Formats: sequence, C-alpha cells, structure tokens
Amino acid sequence: MFGRRSQQPTPEPAQASSAPAQSASSGAAVARAPAHPVMAPAAKPTSEMEKRLSDVKIAIFNDLIDSVDPAELGKLDAHAVREEISDIVAEIISMRSLVLSAAEQQVVISDICNDVLGLGPLEPLIARDDIADIMVNGAGKVYIEVNGHIELTDIKFRDNAQLMNICQRIVSAVGRRVDESSPICDARLMDGSRVNVIAPPLALDGPTLTIRKFKRDKLTLTKLIEFNTISPAGAKVLEVAAACRLNVLVSGGTGSGKTTLLNCLTRYIDVDERIVTCEDAAELQLQQPHVVRLETRPPNLEGVGQVTMRDLVRNCLRMRPERIIVGEVRGPEAFDLLQAMNTGHDGSMGTIHANTPRDALSRVENMIAMGGYNLPTKAVREQIASAVNVIVQASRLRDGSRKITHITEVIGMEGDVITLQDLFVFEYEGEDSQGRIIGRHRPTGIRPAFWDRARYFGLDRELAEALNEQL
Repeated sequence: MFGRRSQQPTPEPAQASSAPAQSASSGAAVARAPAHPVMAPAAKPTSEMEKRLSDVKIAIFNDLIDSVDPAELGKLDAHAVREEISDIVAEIISMRSLVLSAAEQQVVISDICNDVLGLGPLEPLIARDDIADIMVNGAGKVYIEVNGHIELTDIKFRDNAQLMNICQRIVSAVGRRVDESSPICDARLMDGSRVNVIAPPLALDGPTLTIRKFKRDKLTLTKLIEFNTISPAGAKVLEVAAACRLNVLVSGGTGSGKTTLLNCLTRYIDVDERIVTCEDAAELQLQQPHVVRLETRPPNLEGVGQVTMRDLVRNCLRMRPERIIVGEVRGPEAFDLLQAMNTGHDGSMGTIHANTPRDALSRVENMIAMGGYNLPTKAVREQIASAVNVIVQASRLRDGSRKITHITEVIGMEGDVITLQDLFVFEYEGEDSQGRIIGRHRPTGIRPAFWDRARYFGLDRELAEALNEQL
C-alpha cells in the first residue's frame, strides 16, 4: 500500500559509516506530510547509545528512501504513514541482520519517523509545553528558553544538510521557500508557532532556525493575573477597553509577550463582529466565529508576486471589517491602519516594537515617514492622537518574567505634542533571595478619558469597580 519500489535493500554489515551523511538528509521530497500525532516516546538514548546508533540510522534512512514512493506517501494520512514507515524500518533492520535491543530499535524507529514526518531531533522539544523558544545555531548547538532563561541542550543534528532539510520542510508547508537565492524566511508550524530561518551564505555557521512556541493551553487575562503579569484591576481595565471598541496598540520589546497579550485582548470581542487579521506569519488564534485571516506573501523566484502588509491592510478596507487586527506594525502600513481606525473601524488592534508608550508613538510616526508621505509633523501626530486610544506596554524583565508595565491612554494634543496619561504602572520594589523581581501594579488614580464610551457600552460599572471610582 505504501508504493514500495522493486529495489530492496541488500544485507550489509551493521557498521554503515561509509554511507555519506548528506544522503541521509536528502529526503525533502518525501517528508511533506503535515504535522502528526506524537507516538509513544522512545526511551531517551544515552550518549554512548546515540553515538553507536548514528551510522546505523544513516544506513537505514538511505534504504528507506530507496524503498518508498514519495507520490504514494502523499496519499496517506500521517498516522498511516508513520505505521508503514515503522514496519519498513523494522524489515530493514532484520534484512541487514543488525543486532539491536528492543530499546535501541525503538529509538531508531522513532528518530527516523521524526526525520521523515516531523522535525527530527527537535520533536521532543516541540512536545514540551514549558519551552518558550527553540534556537538552533547550526547542526551542533540547540538552545531553549525555559522560565525566561536560555539553556544549551544536548540535542544535535547529524549535519547541516539534515537541519536544512527540516527547515525546507517547515517553510514549504506554508508555500514558502528557503535556499541560497532566498536565504531568509518567516513561516509557522501547524500549531501556529512562529518560525524564522536564515540559511547560508548569510548564516556563516550553518542554517539558523528559531521557533517561538505557543502554549497548547491558550493564555487568558485570568492566567496573566495568576502569573503576576498584571493586577486584577488592570486586567479588568483591559477587558473593558477591548469590549468597548477602543483602538489599542500593544507595545513591547522582542520576546515580551506582545502577541500573547493581543490574543488575550481579542477574547473580549463580541462573537457577532467581523474581524480581519493581517500577519506576516499567521499566529493569532482568535476564538470568534467570524474571522478572516490574511497572510503576506514573499516574491517568487522571478522576484514578482509579493504581497506586503500594506497591501493587506488596504484590501481590508474593501472587506467590510468591523475590526482590523495587524499582527505586527513595522512599516508604511502604519498609516493605512491609522486611516482605518479613523474611518469607522473602531476596536482595531496591533503590536509594535517599542520600549515605552511614548516610544511606540514615535515609531508609528517614523513608519509613516518611511512610506514617503510628505505630511507636516503636526498633521501626522493629530492623526495618531485621534486614532490610538490605549497603549499597553509589555516588558521582559531581567529575571525573565514578563510584566505589563504601563496601561497608558492617549488623550489628545497640546500644541505639537501628543498627550498621554498612565492609568496603571508597574513599580519596581526589589528582588527576593532567588533573584526574582518584586513589584506591584499601581493605579494612578486618574479617571480614564474613555469613561463615557464605557458607559455607552454599559461597562461603566465594571470600570468603576476596577478603579474604585464612584459612579
């Protein structure tokens, strides 16, 4: 059923070190099945076992590639493919007269199945929910981030060819490519995890793969309260801001949790609203039923066919959206998003890289200038002040924890300056014996300028309770 070829593997000695390592990684055409359920984990191999089995895996992998038909492989579901590959590998082990224990055979079968169907040596890391980032610096170094700290793992690839094969498999699953002519690529895994690949000749030490994982259990504002990322009162203010259709920018540095926070805020959008999302690599996971997801497209081999974020945001305006959500504002599309916010698309949201709320507005101003608009500075700032209502600042502190450090409201203009007021701020108080940051989220006592808007949506009582205000 698997489309085996007539050529069968011939018995050879157990040591297969003469087989070229690169050929073990040449099965890119075979491995285009989608992500698959993880089978029962094999026993973790020791370093001695791993070294002894390395050449055996290469030889078996080569025989497997000669024994299967890639065209037939694509007709089967992932579970059936995995079962068939396991059977073929077991036959190859028998025909080669390899002496392997049950545990070793299970390790070999599991690793080869992961090579053909999954992410190879990275499969155990993908299965772990406590890992936030996986960083592969060439074939010999794999780092992970756990609880805000970066650790070096003992996971290694056979060679850079195997790593490049896995990178190509990831990006081809979303219709993109990575090679010497196009060595930089953004993509995503089937679970929505963000992927970046940069390949030689730009990466001097071999292909570099970075995976930003998302937890299987989607975070909510309630969970963020439990993690002390935000106070209950601050979370209630954010909930009201999202529900009463305020335009929100989520600002923060790399790895500060902007996308996670944006996902949390979208949970309070009404289910009957039409939402259009625009992203470079689709990561947002909205719970509402009426969502249209758009994704940018890089140029093809001829250098044409590119669809930019600005193209998507402009097209959104013709799709009758009620809210537009931009995964990350990083270029001239900032002007088009502001135009949408100012023309009836209240409740639009986006993320932006900046270290403070004031810096976020300056970055928006600079992005508009990047688009070639010859507008007076005051006119640009007036557009920003009238479009953006709330800026939520997320930060990754030096102990690895993530906090919402500011909930800031944009209240208008004074002269040529955009006026901001903080509703909540995180105050640093010190650190404990384990080096963890101690602090508290303090309300500033200022009544929000969107109070009347909250009353219009019937949310003024909830806002009053959060701020300990009198109605």
